[in-house]
Amino acid sequence: MRLPAVTSAEGLDIALVGIPWDGGTTNRAGARHGPREIRNQSSLMRRVHHVSKIAPFELANIADAGDLQVNPIDLMRALEEIENGISRIVEAGARPLIAGGDHLTTLPVLRAVARKAPLGLIHFDAHSDTNDSYFGGARFTHGTPFRRAIEEGLLDPKRMVQIGIRGSNYELDEHDWAKAEGIRIIYMEEFTARGPEDVMAEARAIAADQPTYVSFDIDSIDPSMAPGTGTPELGGFLTREAQAMVRLLQGVDIAAADVVEVAPPFDLGGMTALTGATMMFELLCIMAENQARKRGKT
Repeated sequence: MRLPAVTSAEGLDIALVGIPWDGGTTNRAGARHGPREIRNQSSLMRRVHHVSKIAPFELANIADAGDLQVNPIDLMRALEEIENGISRIVEAGARPLIAGGDHLTTLPVLRAVARKAPLGLIHFDAHSDTNDSYFGGARFTHGTPFRRAIEEGLLDPKRMVQIGIRGSNYELDEHDWAKAEGIRIIYMEEFTARGPEDVMAEARAIAADQPTYVSFDIDSIDPSMAPGTGTPELGGFLTREAQAMVRLLQGVDIAAADVVEVAPPFDLGGMTALTGATMMFELLCIMAENQARKRGKT
């Protein structure tokens, strides 16, 4: 977004950071290249949001804190490195806005951000990512991060909502654990029937006025508009629906946010990376306005 590049988050309100890692991917890898291409496409972002008129760079001190250095072949070591890198940003007083990376990157980010108390979650995705394990007991994949996060006390399942869930499942009872924990799952068919405004009113009510994490998996968008992702699912959001929903996050106390699963090797003309950059700008506007409101600037 043509922001200054910094090596420390000291003095920042919001730090943009890349996590170039996809070691949790169960099939089509490539999201490790997401941050590079999202940065390339982000040069198309301008200063002022055309609907809300928010000028984020005037409301908050924002910079690009670069990419975390992550071990590409040692999964458990990579999770530690991600947690440590985000911890440095949080301890400096900045709120992270992250370009992933596969969705397992969210787990160590939550370990860094939710150390004091569990967070709520507003989660846009085709998949619930609350499975227990894959491949005979692998507990850390991009299909398990939110189950691990609940088990570790990082998320309050009663303040979690997942929007846009769809596609075939491995088992008939695949979502039963999540529902029993109290997670509100809004399947795509329900979203289509209700529309963005009604669904996001419920999402804001679930998040309440407490710190909340926002996670946006690019595969929540239909692959006709965002083909560059590891696990595409037909029947997703239109890009304008996704933008409308993020704009309706105004007033949510976003402790941190991410856009994940942009996989450039599967992209066409950079369109998925552009979508990722655009969704990051939409989130950035909301986060910057929140920071300014806290300081009495709006």
